[in-house]
Amino acid sequence: MVDKETANRVKSFCRSLSEFFEIKGIFRDESDFLVKCRPFFSLVEPREFISQKAEAHDFTVKIEDAGEDLLVTLRSYHLVAKPEKKIPWLNVILFVATVISTMLVGAMMEGYNPLNGLDILKGGSFSVAILGILLCHEFGHYVVSRKNKVKVSLPYFIPAPTIIGTMGAVIKSSSPFRNRRQLLEVGVAGPIAGFVVTIIVIIIGLGNSEVVPAVEEQMGIYLGDSLLFKFLTWLVVGNIAEGHTVYLNSVAFAGWVGLFVTMLNLLPIGQLDGGHIGYALFGKAQQLIAKLIWVGLIVLGFFWPGWFVWALLILLLKTTHPPTLNDTTPLTKTHFALGIISYIIFIICFIPIPFS
Repeated sequence: MVDKETANRVKSFCRSLSEFFEIKGIFRDESDFLVKCRPFFSLVEPREFISQKAEAHDFTVKIEDAGEDLLVTLRSYHLVAKPEKKIPWLNVILFVATVISTMLVGAMMEGYNPLNGLDILKGGSFSVAILGILLCHEFGHYVVSRKNKVKVSLPYFIPAPTIIGTMGAVIKSSSPFRNRRQLLEVGVAGPIAGFVVTIIVIIIGLGNSEVVPAVEEQMGIYLGDSLLFKFLTWLVVGNIAEGHTVYLNSVAFAGWVGLFVTMLNLLPIGQLDGGHIGYALFGKAQQLIAKLIWVGLIVLGFFWPGWFVWALLILLLKTTHPPTLNDTTPLTKTHFALGIISYIIFIICFIPIPFS
């Protein structure tokens, strides 16, 4: 927590630089302040000048190069004690509501009336499966964000009357990304964590699903196959006789949804996880990649209209990604490997026609 007096000292520090530096932005990162600035002209010792001004305002300072800019991290000598932690009631209430909504849907999938006595409990397996995937995805982001000192909230789950009883979950960030390494680590953490749990859920679900005769006139939702789901089906169920299909139970369906959601999140566009990863890997070139992917969604929309909806949503949210505070920090081989792994996951989870 930062008090008003500290915030005023940051403003005073910036004013003391303004004669020689262009102040390009002031950001909060938990108890630190980040100031991005650029000298108006060549100074003999710009770092020494900044250090002296910071010390005069009772700050310790860390200065990094950010291309032609300097990224200054200010930490007060006099930090205010953190407030006592409170129970995040909104997060808890939304999660409980989502447990109920997913149990309702799960019970109906299993052929029960969730409003009849305790039949809602029959949807427990689906609820555990789908929420387990979503929890691991969001906490992947949360844990790595906290490790990188990015201030984020706990997940907010969204109960909704959809075919899975929820519209997923989100976490809110109130800290900027310092560099592309941090952006990539946070971006890949959620999809990879959720992906691992999804595979486990699919294997368990397929092991309890039935192979039934395929009837063309039979009413129902037919799910498209990704490369990974086809492989896991072969691995668990074996070769399926001609004229037959797998009737997925609710847990297997939750796993299928997990792959679908992972794929959508990894689209290399805007503020999606794939957009974070794409910007971290390719910088400003990610904007061109995002536009090409968006055009691809329009083309796919002629085969499944849902892609038109996604293309519209992405257009409203913008396809571009904002820069980090220091785009010049190079990625390591490990970061490139994580980026490649995330796009391999995207490819093997991709479903051109998800529903029919």
